[in-house]
Amino acid sequence: MPSLKNKAAWITASLILLQNTFVFAAPIKLSLEQSIELALKNNPSIQIAGEDKAKSLWSVDEAKAAKLPTVSLGSSYNQNDSGQDSFSNNVRMNWQLYNGGRTESQIEQAKLGVTTADLNVVKAKQQLKQDTTTGYYSVLESKNMLAVNEESVNNLKVHLTIVQAKYEAGVVAKSELLRAEVEVANAEQNQIKAQNQYDLAVSSLLNTMNMDAGTDIQLVGELTYQADTRTLAEAIALAKENRPEVAQAKVSIDSAVKGIKIAESNKLPSVSLSASTGWNDTLLPSDDTNWSVGASASWSIFDAGVTKSKINQAESSLNKAKLQAEQTQDAVEQEVRQSYLNMKEAEKRLKTTEVAANKAKEDLYIAQETYKAGAGTNLDVFDAQLALNQAKTNHVQALYDYNINKAKLDKAIGLKVE
Repeated sequence: MPSLKNKAAWITASLILLQNTFVFAAPIKLSLEQSIELALKNNPSIQIAGEDKAKSLWSVDEAKAAKLPTVSLGSSYNQNDSGQDSFSNNVRMNWQLYNGGRTESQIEQAKLGVTTADLNVVKAKQQLKQDTTTGYYSVLESKNMLAVNEESVNNLKVHLTIVQAKYEAGVVAKSELLRAEVEVANAEQNQIKAQNQYDLAVSSLLNTMNMDAGTDIQLVGELTYQADTRTLAEAIALAKENRPEVAQAKVSIDSAVKGIKIAESNKLPSVSLSASTGWNDTLLPSDDTNWSVGASASWSIFDAGVTKSKINQAESSLNKAKLQAEQTQDAVEQEVRQSYLNMKEAEKRLKTTEVAANKAKEDLYIAQETYKAGAGTNLDVFDAQLALNQAKTNHVQALYDYNINKAKLDKAIGLKVE
């Protein structure tokens, strides 16, 4: 049977293991698709768009209510100077049977509002997908830039070791040693900045996904190049067909047409049906309760030009909607063209930057070996390292720009978000 001391040691070891399990929990691994899924699930912008849609649905019910009768109950109480009390009650029903088509047009206008709200949900999803994709690639870019700076620090530290050995052997002056130490210190400063940029990028992505800022995540993807075979003409055609903004502009035109009909309804007669009943000095209706039923019609013959002004305003709103539709289509086309051309420009840069990075790496190796052999200088090594940093930075930036503009093109053409 184990001793009490052994039991205590076992419990202590178990507690330490359990604590380490929580402290060193594995990070959450996320692909781009999983990140987008989390953002669509958690980001409040989608819920906000959904609430706007719910509000628009209630607006349809509100408009439809105008076709139904309304009932009101009224009561009054009086006391005269002799102290006698009296009270009366009445119930009135009013039903507007016809108002020149105003109600029907208002209902159709409210339904168009629902369509607009639906398209706003689509827009919110597309924008959130792009924001998440941008955040995801920003993390990968900053991760790659951190690796570039870490490599620079390591290369310069290796070179510093060589310079230190040469200095101790009396081959080089102290100024060369100091310069090498300064270069290492500067590189370490850049590494610290790169680490901060990475941390900020992760924080931004977590914010987009509406996750706790302290969540430990690990992205499983890499910045890679995958050719996009879409042509500019195809992209523009898809955008005109799929973009929710284009569809919303068309809905705005339809809504403005309904607005003209609403304004024109004031030129037509309105017909209402009414009924009422009333009784006095009793709480509930009695046998001698009075009641009446009637119908009324009204037709505004002259309203000092109010109706004409409303029609003119509605027609102006229609003209404005048509102009805004043209403007929206032009803006969408320009957005497609800009993202497409930027993507193609980054694609061309990728080919040259990759070659430059490989040559810069070879040049650094030659400079390092030449310096070891005593035929080169400190400056040759530093210049070669700087050129390698720039070449790799350019390649990472080109990869980032390509993927980002490809994602922007997806949004610009209205690519559907599930």
